[in-house]
Amino acid sequence: MKVAIVTFPGSNCDYDLYKCVQLIGGEPEFLWHRDVDLGEVEVVMLPGGFSYGDYLRAGAIATMSPIMDAVKDFAKSGGPVVGICNGFQMLCESGLLPGALLRNRSLLFSSRDVLLRVENTSSIFTQEYESGQILRMPIAHAEGNYHADDETLDRLEGEGRVLFRYTDAEGKAVDSANPNGSARSIAGILNESGNVMGMMPHPERAVESILGSVDGLGLFTALLSHLSPLGTV
Repeated sequence: MKVAIVTFPGSNCDYDLYKCVQLIGGEPEFLWHRDVDLGEVEVVMLPGGFSYGDYLRAGAIATMSPIMDAVKDFAKSGGPVVGICNGFQMLCESGLLPGALLRNRSLLFSSRDVLLRVENTSSIFTQEYESGQILRMPIAHAEGNYHADDETLDRLEGEGRVLFRYTDAEGKAVDSANPNGSARSIAGILNESGNVMGMMPHPERAVESILGSVDGLGLFTALLSHLSPLGTV
C-alpha cells in the first residue's frame, strides 16, 4: 500500500502517520504542499496539526496549496483519502466533505482521550471494526465542533455516512461525552462515494499499547485489506 502523506507548514502529525503506515507494512512517502503531482500512490492522508497557523479558519488556507488540486482529482477518481483532525478540517473546507469544523463549545483547546462508537462497518475504513464497538483515541484540537444544517445531518445519518460518534463508556451519545459540541456527537464522516473520510480524533496515535490504545490500528489495516486484493502491500 503506497501512501502519500501531505505535509503543510504547521503539520505536526505527519511523522505519526508515517510510522503508523510503516507499522502495518505499508509504504509511506511525504509530499510537500507545493507539489503538484501525487505520483503512483494508492492512498492520500492529510495529517493533523495547525496548517498555516490556523489563520483565517482551520484548514482553509491549506486548501489553496498546489497539492490540493491533485488530492481533489484523486478523490474524484475514487482514490481513498483520509483526513485526520486538521486534515478533516481541510476536507470540509475544500468541499470534499460536507459541513464545517467550528470552535470547540468550550472555546478552549482540548487534548485528552475520548471514547468513540463505531457506527458503520461497511466502509473501506471501518470494515475491521464491529458495529457498536467502543474505541479509545486521543483528541487534540481547538476547532473540532462539527457543524452542518439539519438536512445535511439527516442525509449523513440516513446514508450511513457517520462513521464514529462520541459516547460514554456504555456507548451512549450523551452530552457529557461530547468533547467539543459536535452536532449529534459526530466524530467522523464519509463522503457520498465512500472513498473520503474525515475524523477529529487521532487513530494514528492509538496504534501501539505503549501509547495507551491500539484501537486506531483497525482503520489502517482495513485500508490495507481493501487494497490487498489488487496485489498491493
